[in-house]
Amino acid sequence: MQLDKQLHAFIWRSMSVNNCNTYLIDRSRRILIDPGHSAYFDHVESGLRELGLTVADIDVVLCTHAHPDHIEAVQRFKGAGALFGLHAADWELVRQMAPHLQAAGGFSLDALTPDLLLQEGELNIGDTQLMVYHTPGHSPGSVCFYWPLGKVLVTGDLVFKAGVGRTDLPGGDGRQLKNSIQRVAGLEVDHLLTGHGDTISGTQEVQRNFQRLDSAYLSYL
Repeated sequence: MQLDKQLHAFIWRSMSVNNCNTYLIDRSRRILIDPGHSAYFDHVESGLRELGLTVADIDVVLCTHAHPDHIEAVQRFKGAGALFGLHAADWELVRQMAPHLQAAGGFSLDALTPDLLLQEGELNIGDTQLMVYHTPGHSPGSVCFYWPLGKVLVTGDLVFKAGVGRTDLPGGDGRQLKNSIQRVAGLEVDHLLTGHGDTISGTQEVQRNFQRLDSAYLSYL
């Protein structure tokens, strides 16, 4: 799905199989955000093929956090030339989870080693300037990516359309989640790109969603 001239969304629609949404910023350097589960990466590959692209055309892979449904398919880029970026706190989470994930199969710690340890602040990739916001709560190293030029906010599992991220997984924290949501709620956003479910377009619709979350959830966190 094309959201803008240089912005594409590969939305996961299954109601029975868990996987995340994936996003592509297609400029001088192609940036893929949250590639999802390895077993369902054909969903992303199909979307790339429709754009005349393959895995080899991706320059940088970024992950909003390190849960398997967002990060596992990073392994598909091993040896393909793409750099991989993840927040340091969630890289530590990956290392802690590694024995359990490796026991489940299909997981290589070496293939998930970040080339870029993300920090709060400006991240320049080719002609694309992103702002990285450290937004813990769903996981210790969760981040949001804000693209000021397109007024795009990629939230991972921080917020959804009419929902917020769960905090009952390892490293989750309700108070941190609330603070993180309040931090990004004031940004000027035309496209709110969530980790699961529908995206939200239009500044007023995005703000209305944050207002609903504030009244329905934040007072209870």
